[in-house]
Amino acid sequence: MLPGVLLLAGCIPAASAPSRPAPPPASASPEPEPDSYMRQDVMGGDARPTWTLKPVATNARWVGGSLYIVRRGDTLRAIGEMTGVGSEALAMENDLAPPYTLLPGQQLRVPAGLYHRVATGETGIGIAAAYGVDWGEVITINALAEPYILRVGQRLRLPAHAKALPPKAVDVAARAAAFNLDIDDIATGSQPALAESARPTAASAAPTKPVTTAIAAPAAFAGRFQWPLTGKIIAKFGPLAPGKVNDGINIAAATGTPIHAAAPGVVAYAGDQIGVYGGLILINHGGGWVSAYGHAGRIDVQRGQAVKAGDIIGRAGASGQVQSPQLHFQLRKNRIPIDPLKQLPPR
Repeated sequence: MLPGVLLLAGCIPAASAPSRPAPPPASASPEPEPDSYMRQDVMGGDARPTWTLKPVATNARWVGGSLYIVRRGDTLRAIGEMTGVGSEALAMENDLAPPYTLLPGQQLRVPAGLYHRVATGETGIGIAAAYGVDWGEVITINALAEPYILRVGQRLRLPAHAKALPPKAVDVAARAAAFNLDIDDIATGSQPALAESARPTAASAAPTKPVTTAIAAPAAFAGRFQWPLTGKIIAKFGPLAPGKVNDGINIAAATGTPIHAAAPGVVAYAGDQIGVYGGLILINHGGGWVSAYGHAGRIDVQRGQAVKAGDIIGRAGASGQVQSPQLHFQLRKNRIPIDPLKQLPPR
């Protein structure tokens, strides 16, 4: 496989800014960066760059399985670099735990596979799309866990069928991403990779500019959830029809009804680029908990913003693939959809 550079962004789909008055005519607006995603309000408003795209360098190479004999002075990281599989894969393959103490003469199994070296700013979903594979499968074979922040230089093991897509195919994949990505992809694979010594950005109650780096996860969440709005439940959690499952609940709501944060946390995504959900907000509550709010007619928060339980984060609408105004509400714990009715107060 020859390395190449695919111009699919290593970032999440365009994030939506809070709604605001209509912008001046297009002629008066500055030209956007050519390599930046644009974000646009769910209900009109201005369009401006979020963060610059980080092209995914498709540098994956095949590493054959082998045994490595530890020498004096070796470190797990150095061996990972030398073999091309990375320290994470070596630790997992050999059941090693921190502080990863190695002894001269110790035998380490080097797992065979196809490995991609993560570059600055790349994201999991960008890497997966560049090779035409499912991000959830990459999570599984690498045993990735919250907060799902990749590090520059980290080796990600790819599924055996992974193949770098040609530029035209990647362009098609980018245009179709709004329909192919789902809430789990965004919640687990949208954080831009950080340098080893860098720290994620702390959440802010009122970010003054778009947050374009990885965001620090909230402290472990041990509280309760509250209803995001009041209304009739028109679709419950679970099977809807043969082959169709609802991962949350749908609540009828008049257009413009305030949507409230169900618990404190940090906004992980706020945008309208996931076609089926329209205006979508994801809040990371910590402890593996994520809440999702879909079909919003307006979004009033942005990525990286800290919110408290009850804060207004948007307004109900009929965006996405629905015919009437409503809120699609999900709760997920460690990537698994949980019935919200079992977590919300009875009413």
